[in-house]
Amino acid sequence: MEIFPVIDLSKLNGEERKPTMEVINDACENWGFFEFVDVYYLQMKLVNHGISHDLLDAVERLTKEHYRKCMEQRFKEMVASKGLEAVQSEIDDLDWESTFYLRHLPESNLVEIPDLEEDYRKTMKEFALELEKLAEQLLDLLCENLGLEKGYLKKAFCGSKGLTFGTKISNYPPCPKPDLIKGLRAHTDAGGIILLFQDDKVSGLQLLKDGQWIDVPPMKHSIVINLGDQLEVITNGKYKSVLHRVLAQTDGTRMSIASFYNPGSDAVICPAPELVEKEEKKSQVYPKFVFEDYMKLYAGLKFQAKEPRFEAMKAVESTINMGPVATA
Repeated sequence: MEIFPVIDLSKLNGEERKPTMEVINDACENWGFFEFVDVYYLQMKLVNHGISHDLLDAVERLTKEHYRKCMEQRFKEMVASKGLEAVQSEIDDLDWESTFYLRHLPESNLVEIPDLEEDYRKTMKEFALELEKLAEQLLDLLCENLGLEKGYLKKAFCGSKGLTFGTKISNYPPCPKPDLIKGLRAHTDAGGIILLFQDDKVSGLQLLKDGQWIDVPPMKHSIVINLGDQLEVITNGKYKSVLHRVLAQTDGTRMSIASFYNPGSDAVICPAPELVEKEEKKSQVYPKFVFEDYMKLYAGLKFQAKEPRFEAMKAVESTINMGPVATA
C-alpha cells in the first residue's frame, strides 16, 4: 500500500534540502497531492512569519461555529425538500455538502457575505494573507524543481488585474446514505494551486492514483496541497492535476477550507517554452488559452474527464495572440 506524501518543509533550510526538494518533485509528478506538516515552523524558518497554530485553531473554531449557527438548519431543510434521506438509488447530480465562497483577489468580498461575525471576517482575512504567502513560496519551489526562473509561475498566472484567489468553505454533515451520495463527486481542480485546511478528526478526502482511491489522511495543523489543471498545462504535463473526491460519512461533520490560488481571468495559459524545449521527444501537447475561457468550459464539465476540456481549448487556440511570459 502506497503512503501519501507528507513533507516537512522546515528541512529545506539545512542539509536535507536536496532530498526534500526531490520528494516535492516526486509528489508533483506522481501524486498531484501532498501534505505540509508543521506549517508554523516552516514559515518562521523560511520567511520570518508563519501560519500559527493559534490562527489555525481560530479558523477551525469560527468555521464550525458559523456552520452550526447559520448553515446547519438550511442544509437540513434542503435535504428534506429534496427527499435525500429516503433515496434508493445513486445520486450523480448533487453533492452532500454545505458551502459558501470568499473572494480575496483581485478584490475581496468579505464584507458582502451575510451572517459572518466580525471576528470571523478578520480571522479569515488574516488566514488568506498567510495562505497567499505560502502559495507564492510553493510556486517558487516548483520553479526551482522545474528549472524555471524564480517567479515564472506567479508571472504566468498574472492577468491585467493580477491573480485570482478565493476560498471555498465546506462542511460535510453526517449522511444516512453514503453509499448513494458523494460528499463531493470526483473531479480535478481547474485552477493553479490549491491549499486545503481540513478537519483533523473526520476523514473523507480521497485521490485516484494508479486506478486506486487512496485516503488523504487528516493531520492536525497541516495544509494539504494539490495541483490544478493550469499547472499541468504550464508544465506541459510534467506535473499533473489529479482526480479527487470526498466520501460522505455517517458520523461527524467534516470541515474543509480550500483556497484556490489561480490565474487572473484574462491570463493566457500555455506550456512554458523552456519545458517544451527540454523534452526533445515530446512536443507541446497542451493548448494555449485564456483562463476565463477555460473556466466557462469547466463550469459545465467539472465532473467529467479533463482531457476533453484540453482538446476543446485547442479549437480556440489559434485566436489567441500572446508574447512570451515576462520574467523580469
